[in-house]
Amino acid sequence: MPTALNSPSVRTTPLKTVGVALPGRAYDVLIGPGLLAEAGRIIATRLRKAKCTIVTDANVAGFYLPLLEASLKAEGLHRGSIVLPAGEATKSFRELGPLSEKLLESGLERGDLVVALGGGVIGDLAGFAASIVRRGVRFVQVPSTLLAQVDSSVGGKTGINTAQGKNLVGTFHQPSLVIADTDVLATLPAREMRAGYAEVAKYGLLGDAAFFSWLEQNAGLLFSGDRAALTTAIETSVRAKAAIVIRDEHESGDRALLNLGHTFGHALEAWTDYSDRLLHGEGVSIGMCLAFRFSEQHGLCAAGTADRVTAHLASLGLPVRLSDIVGGPANPAELVRLMGQDKKVRDGKLTFIFARGIGEAFVSRDVAPETVEAFLGREIAMA
Repeated sequence: MPTALNSPSVRTTPLKTVGVALPGRAYDVLIGPGLLAEAGRIIATRLRKAKCTIVTDANVAGFYLPLLEASLKAEGLHRGSIVLPAGEATKSFRELGPLSEKLLESGLERGDLVVALGGGVIGDLAGFAASIVRRGVRFVQVPSTLLAQVDSSVGGKTGINTAQGKNLVGTFHQPSLVIADTDVLATLPAREMRAGYAEVAKYGLLGDAAFFSWLEQNAGLLFSGDRAALTTAIETSVRAKAAIVIRDEHESGDRALLNLGHTFGHALEAWTDYSDRLLHGEGVSIGMCLAFRFSEQHGLCAAGTADRVTAHLASLGLPVRLSDIVGGPANPAELVRLMGQDKKVRDGKLTFIFARGIGEAFVSRDVAPETVEAFLGREIAMA
């Protein structure tokens, strides 16, 4: 595994700034190399001299916690650091209570900041804790994975998983700032990088056909660590998400489009007990392929569209079929039952994101569970 960065990068790629212009809660997403070492100065300049308590996990701490602590200490901002276990299981009631108490024990005051250093698990959990401690304190996202940089760190969704499903308990609590240092992706395991890429591809598939075409030509550069390509992909993804969040902050309409592949994917994650058998981005990859195959089989998009999507994701080593899951797929009825716990269910009806073509996703709430179950049965039979 590559070693962590020990000093600021020389920025050969310009810093990119994407604004999330929510009335009264506007914030910026900063994207570029070398930002972690500058985090203290950035926070002090943009968010006043607020004290900061860092929340991270054991894996990320070994690489980047000392660098972030040093950056905050240089500005007199560091109040303390909390290191949690790594893994999806950390997004739980079991960890939320102790974390909230540790934040209070650190001396965190209403005007201070929680700084979430990590992937989606840490960002979601720390953001949720920030939203309830002292009835709400500010927080800063410092995402350390590709998935978090392009998706979960932006938009204000926080929460934890329960036995009933993924992200069913949480709040909308917007960060005050997002600092996405592309250099930290150098230490990301290849499997995590691939899983994060699924969320990048999602933005092309749901609303930007030209971006998906660009990805088909340039995805290899992202995986080789090309700074310019990484910055372009992350910036394009964040701009797409920010535009949707501004229109629909609380997911009453357009924001549901961001769940392309997620209704299937979340059910698969629940079925695999949120374990290493299936990472979130891997579930999304399979889910997007299922959504396009369903769309094609039901005459919603042209023949060959699903094959194009599947071929691209498979070429990068992502799972694309139910049979790609270690241990084999669940039975169709069980997957449909798990989908019934999805937070987008309305009046008992499942919500799916289907497509009329690449870059032309739409929300559907009129598909019968029996139709979905039959479709999944055919998918499993093809294994």
